[in-house]
This record gives sequence, structure tokens and C-alpha cells, in this order.
Amino acid sequence: MLKISFLQILPGNSLEENLKKGIDSCKIAKEKGADIAIFPEMWSNGYDIIDTPFNKWSSGAIEVNSPFILAFKHLAAQLNMAIAITFLEKFEGGPRNTVVLFDRFGKQCFSYAKVHTCDFGAEKNLTLGDEFFVSTLNTVKGNIQVGAMICYDREFPESARILMLKGAELIIVPNACPMEINRLAQLRARAYENMTAIATCNYPLLTGDCNGHSTLYDGVAYLPNGKSRDMCMLECGEQAGVFVAELNTDQLRAYREQEVHGNAYRHPQKYQLITQERITYPFVRKDYRR
Repeated sequence: MLKISFLQILPGNSLEENLKKGIDSCKIAKEKGADIAIFPEMWSNGYDIIDTPFNKWSSGAIEVNSPFILAFKHLAAQLNMAIAITFLEKFEGGPRNTVVLFDRFGKQCFSYAKVHTCDFGAEKNLTLGDEFFVSTLNTVKGNIQVGAMICYDREFPESARILMLKGAELIIVPNACPMEINRLAQLRARAYENMTAIATCNYPLLTGDCNGHSTLYDGVAYLPNGKSRDMCMLECGEQAGVFVAELNTDQLRAYREQEVHGNAYRHPQKYQLITQERITYPFVRKDYRR
């Protein structure tokens, strides 16, 4: 059983406060037996960009090799626990919304910048990520193939589908928004259709418009006898805390070998329409920035 910790915690008022609170929360996760700890979206500034002028919040961007990020690199090695740390990344051309995954030795598995930024709001000032990554994550419980998408990425089935096609068994999803029934359903659907575990970490209530409800869907919809089951291994409440859920990787791998979802019966030659740069229909919102 792989133990995943969801750091559903309230941010502080500075980078220094978030560093200390993040380190303390990772230590609590380790005490609870976690093999990997996941932060909510843009932890370095607590996703404090909505009602703040761009020139103010953009000045808080930090580099991937900054002391803040390196502190979690060293902490991962110290705790023998993988850490997915999120931040506003200083980047040529403009800041990015980024998550870096360190394994239990402090080795960087990947640095992923959000591809589907919320261009209808403050995130229109962010630079898009270039691609989705999947990497082998070494844990005490063995290796697992891990990818990432961030918040609004989940709204696009292509995000999880690409990660599945690249071999992801677990997708981590740092988040900062109200997780109501429809968004939770999206995550359940992404797990179901790709036979992939999806672990989403959100901020608790009182952080902007967030409301907690971090979740783990394990991607296993049916038992060997064909009986359906609930894929939800954890749904947190609204309160702040460090929560842990277990993922049965053996069960997931056995399921992926025998079930019909994911890549088994796809017909990619029929999907050319979705790769076109822009498609506009009368009933589709037309503003398109990129």
C-alpha cells in the first residue's frame, strides 16, 4: 500500500511562513506514514493572485533552484519521503504555475508547469507549460509511474489521457478552487476512463474560494467478478489538516492488465479533429488568447 498525504493547509502571509509551515506539515505527513506528500496549488504564495495587482504577485516568483525549493529537496531526502512542492516559478517570458516532484532521495523527478492556465482571470499573465511529464518515482514501497496536472488541467480530458499514454499510474493534482460535485465528478471520470489513480490536494475553507475536499480516486472501478465499486479512497472535509490515504498499487496494476479502458480499444486515427489549433462553433465561447 502506497500512502499518499494531502497537505490541505492554510497558507501564511509570506514565503518564509509558507516555507516553515510546509516543512512542518511534511514532517507530520511522515509521522503518519506517508510515502509522498502533495501540496495545494502555488504553495509559495498561497495562490494569492486573484485580487492582487500582477506587478505585485509576479515579483514573488522564485526560481526552481531557489532556497525555498531546495529546502524541500533536502527535506525529502531527510524524511525518506517524496514531496510534490508547488510554487510561482520565475521564468523567462513570464512566471509559471509549477509543481516539482522530488523522490525520497531528493532527486528531482520532473518540473511541470500548468498547461491549461485560467486565461479568463489573473492566470492570463502566466506562461504556459510546454508538455506533460511522467517519471518513475522511487518510494519505500517500490517504484510507481507518476505524472502531474494542475487544477484547471483537469477540465480537459486530454491532460489525463496524455499522462496515461505516457505510462502514468498515479496523477497528482495540486488545486486551488471550490471542489463541488461537478469538479469532483471530473476527477472521478479521469480516473475511470484512464484506469489511473488521481490524487488531488486543495486548500481548505478560508483560502480564497477554496473549500477543501482533497480526494484520492484509485482508478479501479470493478472487482474481478465484475461488480462495481467506489473508486474514492478519500474525500476530505473542508477543514485544514494533513490527511493520508492508501493506494493499493498491486490491485491497480492487476486491474489495468485485464480491463478494457485506457488505451486498449482507442482509435486515434479517428481523433484528428481535436488536434486542430482552433475550432469555433456558435455555441462555444469565442475569446481565445493563444
